[in-house]
Amino acid sequence: MTRQTFKLLPELFGDAEMAGIFSAEHTVLAWLRTEAALAEAQAEAGVIGRDDAAAIVAACVPASIDLPRLWSEAVNVGYPILPLVRMISAALPDGPNGRVHYGATTQDIMDTGLALQMGAALDHLATLLGAFGDAVARLVSEHAGTVVAARTHAQQAVPTTFGAKLAVLLAEVTRQRERVGAAAGQVRVVSLFGAGGTSAAMGERSSEVREGVARRLGLRTTEVPWHVARDGVAEFGVTCASLAATAARFAREVVDLSRTEVGEVREAGGHHRGASSTMPQKANPIGCEAVIGMSGTAGALSSGLFRAMEAGHERAAGEWQVEWYVVPLLAELASGALATAAEVAEGLRVYPEAMRANLAAEGGLIMAEAYMMRLAPALGRERAHDLVYKAAHEAREHGRALADALREVAGPDELESLGALPIPPESYVGDAGAICAAALSAWRGAHE
Repeated sequence: MTRQTFKLLPELFGDAEMAGIFSAEHTVLAWLRTEAALAEAQAEAGVIGRDDAAAIVAACVPASIDLPRLWSEAVNVGYPILPLVRMISAALPDGPNGRVHYGATTQDIMDTGLALQMGAALDHLATLLGAFGDAVARLVSEHAGTVVAARTHAQQAVPTTFGAKLAVLLAEVTRQRERVGAAAGQVRVVSLFGAGGTSAAMGERSSEVREGVARRLGLRTTEVPWHVARDGVAEFGVTCASLAATAARFAREVVDLSRTEVGEVREAGGHHRGASSTMPQKANPIGCEAVIGMSGTAGALSSGLFRAMEAGHERAAGEWQVEWYVVPLLAELASGALATAAEVAEGLRVYPEAMRANLAAEGGLIMAEAYMMRLAPALGRERAHDLVYKAAHEAREHGRALADALREVAGPDELESLGALPIPPESYVGDAGAICAAALSAWRGAHE
């Protein structure tokens, strides 16, 4: 009987499909698929008889496995493959029952099964990433011209557009799609090198058998064992943590922009969505909070995989077990973060009027650089900076508009260089439109 702790975060915001990929049933099925493919490949190479292989394949089904007994016996052995093989063999007559798991070792089966799971997980993450990217792309397109304050060091800086702000995120999502594809290529590798990594028990046809197993399972073959080379598994985990972090960067932006004092965006509403048990007015950004929580957890968990990479000699002595716990959780956290972030993006409420009001929050101080650059051709950048700095100080100290303060501190020639005042924020967004167009083009190209 398996014992499971209750995990509230994935229970509420986890992804059911990813949980299925790493479920006990799917994990055992991956091992059974590997044992079946091994028998077929060995028959093809003439290592065992074809009738024996057919019988083994027929026995490599979930019905042959008593899951509670499998886990109970695995506790005694330390690993689940010995009892798994015994159960498969028990479903076979004399002859083929002695050909199960022929020449393989426990980690061959578990690592090959893990390769299948990680490949399926990355395929699913690519789908979720696509949905998130599509939702962000729609926002970029719709708000390419929606003027908003760019913020640096959490303070208003210069005008930008909401679309340009999210275009930076969309470009990151586009790069993440490439990383997912690269990681999938790294992890889809067969493991079949026997006890010490030399394939001695498999005999002279080991390479042929290995290729046959890989072909049947849709994996790459290799001529070098990876029992203790866990960089591919670590890359999978880091990719998961990185995907969650990208989702969290979006979530953090939404949280910050939805503060009561800012009010530029808000998560989609609904009856009691984000409600408080005591404050009736509350509508908390609970989707974003979940994403940030999942990302923070994934980042911390991923560090364990670097410890697993320290495995020594030809087989780990405890480091491997780190993966058993960390890898499934990382996949579930990444998928939950992406799915929840996509839901937030799809329903995001955007308030351009609040963005416009916030641009004027400090009497137009956000336009200080624009005034400086208008003065720079005549005064030089440093002198122009000092003049606008003085005006900004006066404006902030006395609660006045920057344009009015500039009129007072500037001389006649400087006022002439300034031209019409005030400068409207929408005239100083630079390449915002081109940035949106470039990000959208790259995302569409990644789809193709």
